[in-house]
Amino acid sequence: MAHYLLSVYQPAEGEPPSDAELQEIMGRVAQLQQDMQDAGVWVFSGGLEAPDTATVLAQGGDDVLVTDGPFVELKEYLGGLTIIAAPDLDAALHWGRRSTEAIGLPIEVRPFQWSP
Repeated sequence: MAHYLLSVYQPAEGEPPSDAELQEIMGRVAQLQQDMQDAGVWVFSGGLEAPDTATVLAQGGDDVLVTDGPFVELKEYLGGLTIIAAPDLDAALHWGRRSTEAIGLPIEVRPFQWSP
């Protein structure tokens, strides 16, 4: 069984969903996760805090440089992820399609190198 990363791309600008809209989205996400668990494909998932909470560590000569905030400025950022175990890319794309329908944001599906 191959593993795939389903990445949620969050826009960096624009209005966030209202509380009511967010509650509806989270209900769809909970149902999707339950469906993934019932199908035996779900490995784990989670959301990420906003990029301004990040700390970047980078090798700089003999030192490691520490910088607050995101590494680069982008129009969108990684907002969350799910790892699934699927028999092939077509099956992973099915769950990616379900994810974008539930969340309403772009989902990138990429093979994940898994070493349990």
